[in-house]
Amino acid sequence: MDGYDETTYGRLWAPHYDAAYSSVEDATIDLLARHAGDPPRALELAIGSGRIAVPLRERGVDVSGIDASEEMVELMRAKPGGGAIPVTMGNFGDVSVEGEFPLIYLAFNTIFALTSQEDQITCFQNVADHLESGGRFIIDCFVPDVRRFDDYNTHVGVSSIDSVDEHWLEMTVYDPVSQSVSSHMTKYKDGETVVLPVKLRFAWPSELDLMARLAGLELEDRFGWYDLRPFTEQSKSHMSIYVKPG
Repeated sequence: MDGYDETTYGRLWAPHYDAAYSSVEDATIDLLARHAGDPPRALELAIGSGRIAVPLRERGVDVSGIDASEEMVELMRAKPGGGAIPVTMGNFGDVSVEGEFPLIYLAFNTIFALTSQEDQITCFQNVADHLESGGRFIIDCFVPDVRRFDDYNTHVGVSSIDSVDEHWLEMTVYDPVSQSVSSHMTKYKDGETVVLPVKLRFAWPSELDLMARLAGLELEDRFGWYDLRPFTEQSKSHMSIYVKPG
């Protein structure tokens, strides 16, 4: 997708992001808080609008973040308590921060926003370099399902119909060689149409496990979600916990 870089998503999605995505489940905050150490500290990669960071800070966790989008971070800073969360600006996959953390987390499929396998490997190594001994890296991702694409590796469908005057359409092209997906999410509301691009490079759970091993991390556990439901062959998402051996 020509013209798409690490700042595109945040710049174009920021005016619509919090309206499009609901608040985070309590189970997510509970699990992250349990793994944040004592005293509790955490680093969020791609902190964005603070959907996780703000409620996690309210739970007493000293949260820091990394993000490439000033527009998304401004959404967080406008929320109660969001202005007190320090953010390092840059690509979450390779930017350096000071110190080590008992918990680093990356939510909402965002590891896939790094659009090459090499960048994803670099991210895991960067995480390992900033984890304390015994610290954990927690991510959640969708499980890829290429059955949604037709014989031409495309998909067109309705994402949602929220009211009589609002709907979302999705147009996607899939490259099976690079495992990359380029999408246009089209929002129609009150007679106005907005096109929002998304570019991803998905990875299978086993591929993420190998990236972790290359970085010196070990898979500690995997669940179907933060509520600890089992991860099975029917699961559409996974929450994976990697540990830096002590």
